[in-house]
Amino acid sequence: MPAEYILTKEAPPPLPVYSQAVRAGNYVYTSGSVGMTKDKQMVEGTVQDRTRQVINNLEEVLKAAGMTLKNVVKANIYLSKLSEDFESMNEVYEKMMPDPKPARTCVGVAQLPAGGTDVEIEFVAYDG
Repeated sequence: MPAEYILTKEAPPPLPVYSQAVRAGNYVYTSGSVGMTKDKQMVEGTVQDRTRQVINNLEEVLKAAGMTLKNVVKANIYLSKLSEDFESMNEVYEKMMPDPKPARTCVGVAQLPAGGTDVEIEFVAYDG
């Protein structure tokens, strides 16, 4: 079965070098999303504001694939200021992600590629 590419206008458009998400069998792998609106405007404010936008973006991508946040089995989170933003990001993540929480990795990175953002998240979702 070939991979299915997922695209929705309800989340920021992908650059030409990647897809918003790809379905492979029962799994959907999202690309990393940043705190940008579907009109490609970076959300101003705090890392919490951008984390909220990221999860909303990814929720729309999952919806386009026929899934919800409840289908997420793995989350990878990248923070450019890990020691400063870890707790703040977690406050939003904990409220927005349904139980049981997915497996997760959170790492600090020197820099993120999109407009000086401080948070990027990607999901793996399963529908089996």
